[in-house]
Amino acid sequence: MRTNWAATVIAAASLIAPAVGKNVDLSTIPPRNTVQLTIYNSEDLTLVRETRQITFKQGVNPLQFSWANTLIDPTSVDLRFKTHADQLDLIDTTYPHDKPQMLYWNVRSEMEGPATVEITYFTSGITWAADYVCVVDPEETRMSFDGYVRITNHSGEDYANAQVRMVVGTINLVEKIAELSRRGLIADEKERAAGRRAVPKTPAKPARGRALRALGYVMDSKPKEIIKEGLSEYFIYTVEGTETIRNTWSKRMQLFEGTRAPFRIQYRYRPAEYGRHMVRLFLLRNDKASTLGTTPLPDGVVRLCRDNGRDGLSFLTQQGIKYVPIGQEIVLNLGPDPEVIHEWVLLRNWRDNFWFHRGGVNVHFSPTKGHRIAVNDTVAGWDDHQEWVERIRNYRAKPIDVEIRRRFGGHVMFRSGLNPTLYDYRTPQFSARVNPGQKRELAYRVTSRQGYDKKQDKVTLLPQDG
Repeated sequence: MRTNWAATVIAAASLIAPAVGKNVDLSTIPPRNTVQLTIYNSEDLTLVRETRQITFKQGVNPLQFSWANTLIDPTSVDLRFKTHADQLDLIDTTYPHDKPQMLYWNVRSEMEGPATVEITYFTSGITWAADYVCVVDPEETRMSFDGYVRITNHSGEDYANAQVRMVVGTINLVEKIAELSRRGLIADEKERAAGRRAVPKTPAKPARGRALRALGYVMDSKPKEIIKEGLSEYFIYTVEGTETIRNTWSKRMQLFEGTRAPFRIQYRYRPAEYGRHMVRLFLLRNDKASTLGTTPLPDGVVRLCRDNGRDGLSFLTQQGIKYVPIGQEIVLNLGPDPEVIHEWVLLRNWRDNFWFHRGGVNVHFSPTKGHRIAVNDTVAGWDDHQEWVERIRNYRAKPIDVEIRRRFGGHVMFRSGLNPTLYDYRTPQFSARVNPGQKRELAYRVTSRQGYDKKQDKVTLLPQDG
């Protein structure tokens, strides 16, 4: 047992006998029988459940619990009886004013002998983070997708042979556990002056019960297998077997082993997401069709390599991914491809459809009808036309699929034979395939209405000959 915290049993005889060493039967609680850690990654929060076997005597048994040099939240410490619950009763919980990192439980026992107790509390300083290793086959058609988790312990306490559970989800804490552990318990000034024991108010049982249920406290675990449970908006991973999580150490474990997941390759031009270059992407989904999809994927770092076919690996990219629900697309960005050239070329531009302001009236100018422009006329509106081409050259040995998004402001008509769609009210989107060695030009016309002609602020899609 570590010296930074301990629980101690004092025999009932010490309550009635004189305070001399030979009359005080002091015994230390034996090591933990079991310990379970339920760790959040959205907050610095861990629920600890541990069981110990204590030998009780008939009468009142004081139990001492200390959390010195740890980050345990003292207001969350709780004691329950796993065996002989009908013969054991927790009378009260007290916090000595002169020992700010210690509490006493007084337990009345109707039996003599051993009983199993469960101690639960919140602590901070234990965190976990996921990472993924992906290896693409030489043909770039399938990849392995293996998940790992790294647990880091700076709580001030060792946890030997612990069952580890990790919660994926976001919670909001009114007060941080680390702050509560450092703050300790402040006794009333009158009680300090009188030297009496301070008994703080404990949280309301319904609120505590909701917090424990949200952390999966009431859920049974099954050792020796990986349990993946959905709990409301949270998801719980239970690591198979037990692990020793030492203070100041980190431990990396395998979360799951992916199989040969199919994926597709796409080239995208999306300036808002990827900058001013077309990028190469590997796309797969967290679903059963991709041999994934049994659980959401937590935030983490993905390292992507390719099997070079000669018993070696070529590093492709490393990037972070956000929480991936079941069924959502996983996007791995390999950056610009030097074998695919993308250019945006303006072919021509012109103006027409002029309106002039004359004597308080807007007059439309039409050369075909012989309208003339007076000296005092001012331009009130017109149309700007631009013809653009997205020029793509593919020097790869395989055909490529490209997707392009262009964002336009103002009252815009987008004319194209590329079967475009609207990603949003300002952003047309279209796709194409470019064969090996091919140069393909994707042409479209953009008409922007200005001044008096401008009636709205959105893009309207029109056919090529519209």
